[in-house]
Amino acid sequence: MDYGMKDRVVLVTAASKGLGFATARAFALEGAQVMLASRNESDLRNAVETIVGETGNHHVDFQRADMSSMTDIGALFSRTREQFGEVDVLINNAGGPPAGLFAQVTEEQWRQAFELTLMSTVRCIHEALPHMVRNRWGRIVTFASSSVKQPIENLLLSNVFRLGVVGLSKTLATQYATDNVLINVLSPGRIATDRVAYLDDQTAQQRGIPVDEVRRQAQTQIPMGRYGAPDEFARVAVFLGSAANGYMTGQTLYVDGGLVKSV
Repeated sequence: MDYGMKDRVVLVTAASKGLGFATARAFALEGAQVMLASRNESDLRNAVETIVGETGNHHVDFQRADMSSMTDIGALFSRTREQFGEVDVLINNAGGPPAGLFAQVTEEQWRQAFELTLMSTVRCIHEALPHMVRNRWGRIVTFASSSVKQPIENLLLSNVFRLGVVGLSKTLATQYATDNVLINVLSPGRIATDRVAYLDDQTAQQRGIPVDEVRRQAQTQIPMGRYGAPDEFARVAVFLGSAANGYMTGQTLYVDGGLVKSV
Protein backbone atom coordinates (compact mmCIF):
# COMPACT_ATOMS: atom_id res chain seq x y z
CA MET A 1 0.00 0.00 0.00
CA ASP A 2 1.22 3.50 -0.84
CA TYR A 3 0.68 5.63 2.24
CA GLY A 4 1.38 8.83 0.31
CA MET A 5 3.89 10.09 2.86
CA LYS A 6 6.79 11.04 0.60
CA ASP A 7 8.10 14.43 1.80
CA ARG A 8 5.15 15.01 4.12
CA VAL A 9 6.23 16.71 7.37
CA VAL A 10 5.47 14.61 10.44
CA LEU A 11 5.94 15.72 14.04
CA VAL A 12 6.01 13.01 16.69
CA THR A 13 6.19 14.03 20.34
CA ALA A 14 7.58 11.89 23.18
CA ALA A 15 9.44 10.09 20.41
CA SER A 16 12.80 9.09 21.86
CA LYS A 17 11.52 5.71 23.09
CA GLY A 18 8.54 3.38 23.09
CA LEU A 19 5.47 4.03 20.97
CA GLY A 20 6.65 7.45 19.84
CA PHE A 21 9.99 6.14 18.62
CA ALA A 22 8.38 3.20 16.80
CA THR A 23 5.92 5.56 15.11
CA ALA A 24 8.61 8.04 14.07
CA ARG A 25 10.64 5.19 12.61
CA ALA A 26 7.61 3.85 10.72
CA PHE A 27 6.93 7.26 9.16
CA ALA A 28 10.60 7.61 8.20
CA LEU A 29 10.37 4.25 6.42
CA GLU A 30 7.54 5.75 4.32
CA GLY A 31 9.75 8.63 3.18
CA ALA A 32 8.30 11.34 5.41
CA GLN A 33 10.29 14.20 6.89
CA VAL A 34 10.13 13.48 10.60
CA MET A 35 10.76 15.69 13.64
CA LEU A 36 11.12 13.95 16.99
CA ALA A 37 10.63 15.61 20.36
CA SER A 38 11.11 14.58 23.98
CA ARG A 39 12.68 15.93 27.16
CA ASN A 40 15.98 14.07 26.98
CA GLU A 41 18.35 15.36 24.30
CA SER A 42 20.76 12.43 24.55
CA ASP A 43 17.96 9.91 24.03
CA LEU A 44 16.65 11.96 21.12
CA ARG A 45 20.03 12.09 19.45
CA ASN A 46 20.38 8.31 19.77
CA ALA A 47 16.85 7.82 18.43
CA VAL A 48 17.50 9.93 15.34
CA GLU A 49 20.81 8.18 14.64
CA THR A 50 19.07 4.81 14.92
CA ILE A 51 16.21 5.79 12.62
CA VAL A 52 18.52 7.26 9.99
CA GLY A 53 20.75 4.19 10.13
CA GLU A 54 17.87 1.73 9.84
CA THR A 55 15.78 3.55 7.24
CA GLY A 56 18.33 5.45 5.17
CA ASN A 57 16.07 8.50 5.49
CA HIS A 58 18.21 11.53 6.36
CA HIS A 59 15.22 13.87 6.68
CA VAL A 60 14.90 13.12 10.38
CA ASP A 61 15.71 15.62 13.13
CA PHE A 62 14.94 16.36 16.76
CA GLN A 63 14.15 19.16 19.17
CA ARG A 64 14.26 18.83 22.93
CA ALA A 65 10.89 19.79 24.40
CA ASP A 66 9.01 19.36 27.66
CA MET A 67 5.47 18.82 26.41
CA SER A 68 4.00 20.40 29.54
CA SER A 69 5.68 23.71 28.60
CA MET A 70 3.93 26.14 26.25
CA THR A 71 7.28 27.79 25.53
CA ASP A 72 8.92 24.50 24.56
CA ILE A 73 6.02 23.57 22.29
CA GLY A 74 6.30 26.90 20.50
CA ALA A 75 10.03 26.38 20.02
CA LEU A 76 9.41 22.84 18.75
CA PHE A 77 7.07 24.03 16.00
CA SER A 78 9.44 26.86 15.08
CA ARG A 79 12.30 24.39 14.73
CA THR A 80 10.16 22.06 12.62
CA ARG A 81 9.18 24.88 10.27
CA GLU A 82 12.82 25.93 9.89
CA GLN A 83 13.99 22.41 9.11
CA PHE A 84 11.14 20.94 7.08
CA GLY A 85 8.24 23.37 6.74
CA GLU A 86 4.73 23.33 8.22
CA VAL A 87 3.48 20.19 9.93
CA ASP A 88 1.22 17.98 7.79
CA VAL A 89 0.86 15.15 10.30
CA LEU A 90 0.79 15.68 14.06
CA ILE A 91 1.30 12.70 16.34
CA ASN A 92 0.48 13.77 19.90
CA ASN A 93 2.16 11.65 22.51
CA ALA A 94 3.31 12.34 26.06
CA GLY A 95 4.71 10.34 28.92
CA GLY A 96 2.00 9.02 31.18
CA PRO A 97 1.31 10.73 34.51
CA PRO A 98 2.36 8.89 37.68
CA ALA A 99 0.37 6.03 39.13
CA GLY A 100 -1.59 6.64 42.32
CA LEU A 101 -4.91 6.32 44.09
CA PHE A 102 -7.18 9.31 44.75
CA ALA A 103 -6.07 9.75 48.35
CA GLN A 104 -2.40 9.70 47.31
CA VAL A 105 -2.48 12.18 44.42
CA THR A 106 -1.39 15.72 45.31
CA GLU A 107 -2.73 19.01 43.99
CA GLU A 108 0.55 19.56 42.16
CA GLN A 109 0.32 16.15 40.49
CA TRP A 110 -3.18 17.00 39.27
CA ARG A 111 -1.84 20.22 37.76
CA GLN A 112 1.15 18.54 36.15
CA ALA A 113 -0.99 15.78 34.65
CA PHE A 114 -3.40 18.36 33.24
CA GLU A 115 -0.55 20.26 31.57
CA LEU A 116 1.22 17.15 30.26
CA THR A 117 -1.65 14.95 29.14
CA LEU A 118 -4.36 17.36 28.04
CA MET A 119 -2.86 20.80 27.48
CA SER A 120 0.09 19.47 25.47
CA THR A 121 -2.44 18.12 22.98
CA VAL A 122 -4.42 21.36 22.96
CA ARG A 123 -1.30 23.45 22.36
CA CYS A 124 0.14 21.25 19.63
CA ILE A 125 -3.16 21.22 17.76
CA HIS A 126 -3.35 25.01 18.05
CA GLU A 127 0.07 25.24 16.38
CA ALA A 128 -0.64 22.71 13.63
CA LEU A 129 -4.23 23.41 12.60
CA PRO A 130 -3.95 26.74 10.71
CA HIS A 131 -1.64 25.29 8.05
CA MET A 132 -3.70 22.12 7.75
CA VAL A 133 -6.87 24.14 7.20
CA ARG A 134 -5.22 26.41 4.64
CA ASN A 135 -3.76 23.41 2.84
CA ARG A 136 -7.03 21.48 3.10
CA TRP A 137 -5.05 18.43 4.23
CA GLY A 138 -3.97 17.32 7.64
CA ARG A 139 -3.87 14.34 9.96
CA ILE A 140 -3.83 14.47 13.76
CA VAL A 141 -3.45 11.31 15.81
CA THR A 142 -3.33 11.47 19.60
CA PHE A 143 -2.11 8.51 21.63
CA ALA A 144 -4.26 7.76 24.65
CA SER A 145 -4.83 4.48 26.50
CA SER A 146 -7.28 1.62 26.73
CA SER A 147 -8.32 3.37 29.96
CA VAL A 148 -10.57 5.70 27.94
CA LYS A 149 -12.88 2.71 27.50
CA GLN A 150 -12.03 0.69 30.59
CA PRO A 151 -10.40 2.55 33.54
CA ILE A 152 -7.14 1.05 34.76
CA GLU A 153 -6.62 0.41 38.46
CA ASN A 154 -4.20 2.81 40.18
CA LEU A 155 -3.96 5.12 37.13
CA LEU A 156 -6.40 7.81 38.24
CA LEU A 157 -4.67 10.74 36.53
CA SER A 158 -4.37 8.94 33.21
CA ASN A 159 -7.97 7.72 33.40
CA VAL A 160 -9.23 11.28 33.91
CA PHE A 161 -7.20 13.34 31.47
CA ARG A 162 -7.04 10.90 28.58
CA LEU A 163 -10.83 11.02 28.45
CA GLY A 164 -10.44 14.77 27.98
CA VAL A 165 -8.21 14.10 24.97
CA VAL A 166 -10.92 11.91 23.45
CA GLY A 167 -13.55 14.62 23.97
CA LEU A 168 -11.28 17.23 22.41
CA SER A 169 -10.47 15.05 19.40
CA LYS A 170 -14.08 14.07 18.74
CA THR A 171 -15.21 17.70 18.89
CA LEU A 172 -12.48 18.97 16.56
CA ALA A 173 -12.93 16.07 14.15
CA THR A 174 -16.51 17.18 13.56
CA GLN A 175 -15.54 20.83 13.22
CA TYR A 176 -12.69 20.31 10.73
CA ALA A 177 -13.89 17.35 8.68
CA THR A 178 -14.86 19.53 5.72
CA ASP A 179 -11.30 20.92 5.70
CA ASN A 180 -9.97 17.39 5.16
CA VAL A 181 -8.26 17.47 8.53
CA LEU A 182 -8.83 14.01 9.99
CA ILE A 183 -8.47 13.69 13.75
CA ASN A 184 -8.39 10.38 15.61
CA VAL A 185 -7.30 8.83 18.90
CA LEU A 186 -5.20 5.69 19.06
CA SER A 187 -5.21 3.77 22.31
CA PRO A 188 -2.68 1.09 23.20
CA GLY A 189 -3.40 -1.79 25.49
CA ARG A 190 -0.44 -3.54 27.08
CA ILE A 191 2.41 -2.88 24.67
CA ALA A 192 5.95 -3.88 25.66
CA THR A 193 7.39 -0.43 26.42
CA ASP A 194 9.36 1.08 29.29
CA ARG A 195 6.15 2.68 30.55
CA VAL A 196 4.35 -0.65 30.84
CA ALA A 197 7.42 -2.23 32.44
CA TYR A 198 7.39 0.57 35.04
CA LEU A 199 3.68 0.06 35.75
CA ASP A 200 4.18 -3.70 36.07
CA ASP A 201 6.98 -3.08 38.55
CA GLN A 202 4.80 -0.70 40.56
CA THR A 203 2.01 -3.28 40.67
CA ALA A 204 4.44 -6.00 41.77
CA GLN A 205 5.67 -3.85 44.65
CA GLN A 206 2.15 -2.98 45.76
CA ARG A 207 0.98 -6.58 45.69
CA GLY A 208 4.20 -8.07 47.04
CA ILE A 209 4.55 -10.51 44.15
CA PRO A 210 7.23 -11.03 41.47
CA VAL A 211 6.94 -8.82 38.40
CA ASP A 212 6.88 -11.95 36.21
CA GLU A 213 3.69 -12.99 37.98
CA VAL A 214 2.18 -9.56 37.28
CA ARG A 215 2.93 -10.00 33.59
CA ARG A 216 1.55 -13.55 33.57
CA GLN A 217 -1.70 -12.39 35.16
CA ALA A 218 -1.96 -9.47 32.73
CA GLN A 219 -1.43 -11.73 29.73
CA THR A 220 -4.27 -13.99 30.84
CA GLN A 221 -6.60 -11.00 30.39
CA ILE A 222 -5.48 -10.44 26.79
CA PRO A 223 -7.20 -12.73 24.26
CA MET A 224 -4.03 -12.84 22.15
CA GLY A 225 -2.14 -14.01 25.24
CA ARG A 226 0.80 -11.61 24.97
CA TYR A 227 1.87 -7.99 25.15
CA GLY A 228 1.95 -6.14 21.84
CA ALA A 229 5.09 -4.90 20.10
CA PRO A 230 5.62 -1.16 19.54
CA ASP A 231 5.94 -1.73 15.79
CA GLU A 232 2.48 -3.33 15.71
CA PHE A 233 1.04 -0.18 17.23
CA ALA A 234 3.09 2.10 14.98
CA ARG A 235 1.75 0.56 11.79
CA VAL A 236 -1.78 1.55 12.77
CA ALA A 237 -0.59 5.05 13.67
CA VAL A 238 0.98 5.45 10.22
CA PHE A 239 -2.26 4.46 8.50
CA LEU A 240 -4.32 6.95 10.52
CA GLY A 241 -1.78 9.70 9.85
CA SER A 242 -1.39 9.02 6.14
CA ALA A 243 -3.07 9.73 2.82
CA ALA A 244 -4.20 6.10 2.83
CA ASN A 245 -6.69 7.17 5.49
CA GLY A 246 -9.12 9.28 3.51
CA TYR A 247 -12.39 8.85 5.38
CA MET A 248 -11.80 7.92 9.03
CA THR A 249 -12.10 10.74 11.54
CA GLY A 250 -13.44 11.27 15.05
CA GLN A 251 -12.68 7.69 16.04
CA THR A 252 -10.95 6.08 19.00
CA LEU A 253 -9.20 2.88 17.96
CA TYR A 254 -7.64 0.26 20.22
CA VAL A 255 -4.44 -1.69 19.55
CA ASP A 256 -4.81 -4.01 22.51
CA GLY A 257 -4.91 -7.65 21.42
CA GLY A 258 -8.59 -7.75 22.42
CA LEU A 259 -8.00 -6.55 25.99
CA VAL A 260 -10.98 -4.18 26.06
CA LYS A 261 -14.09 -6.36 26.19
CA SER A 262 -16.80 -3.70 25.92
CA VAL A 263 -18.34 -2.81 22.55
